[in-house]
Amino acid sequence: MLSRVAERIYWMTRYLERVENTARMIAVYTNLLLDMPRGVDIGWYHLVTLNDAEDWFEARYKVKDERNVMKFLLSDTDYPGSMLSSLRWVRENMRTTRDEVPAESWEYANEMSLFVQENLQRGINRGTRHEFLADVIKNCQQLLGLFEGTMSENHAKIFQRLGRNLERADMTTRILDAGIGILVENKEHLLPTTEQIVWANVLQSSSAYLPYVRFQRASVKGPRVVRFMLEHPEFPRTIAYCIGAIREDCEKLPRSDRVVRQADRILKSRYTSLDDEEGIPHSELSDYLNELQLRIAGLHQLFAETWFDLS
Repeated sequence: MLSRVAERIYWMTRYLERVENTARMIAVYTNLLLDMPRGVDIGWYHLVTLNDAEDWFEARYKVKDERNVMKFLLSDTDYPGSMLSSLRWVRENMRTTRDEVPAESWEYANEMSLFVQENLQRGINRGTRHEFLADVIKNCQQLLGLFEGTMSENHAKIFQRLGRNLERADMTTRILDAGIGILVENKEHLLPTTEQIVWANVLQSSSAYLPYVRFQRASVKGPRVVRFMLEHPEFPRTIAYCIGAIREDCEKLPRSDRVVRQADRILKSRYTSLDDEEGIPHSELSDYLNELQLRIAGLHQLFAETWFDLS
């Protein structure tokens, strides 16, 4: 496979996963509006900081309110991480690799792009946002399911999975950090049930609530949730699962030694401060998640050096 084709397939799936995960991250905050006690501040701008997009946002908007954050994350075509920008890159990368992906995928991608463009206002408005986000997630899963169910087990499918799992691992760290951010911003006004509400929504945003309950057989508690999302080896959105799947796929590719070693380092970097389950040291965990994001970015850099930058 040509390196440029492999790179485009990889980025096609990364951007598609980014669309879905952006919808999931916004859903965490939107659902919390309904569940949190009166007087608790959600802090919408935290979604911008989680994406390291402060400079992009502040160049375009003066007011850091909910509406501007939604416009920025969903429809701002100048911001490369917005939902609309990501869909544009899904289509562009798919257009140039159509011989390697299922024929129906081009039609599905176009339909999803048109749906988002025509319904952006539903996502910006709070009253219709939940249904819009659910439809976006469903459309992304339809396309990812098409890839999984109809692509042959070859290099194209391996790079498709690498893009999906790396983006998913990165966003899982950000969704966890979103939960921490809400608790830190409201630490002076927390009720006994507030933390449970926040972590339950974090689980639900990743479709992880029932898997967590089946595994833990216990109530939702912050340290258990974080441990589950970091280390559970069987649920497809945990860090351990995603990095383990990346390691397994990389072993099927040539010259993968450095990538495999980096994946091993990530898998061995266990966060031990949760072991007593008495509570979460928020700033310390946030620092750990930031470091984890840098290690995941290091994996991407190794992908580029090993398989993409071959000119």
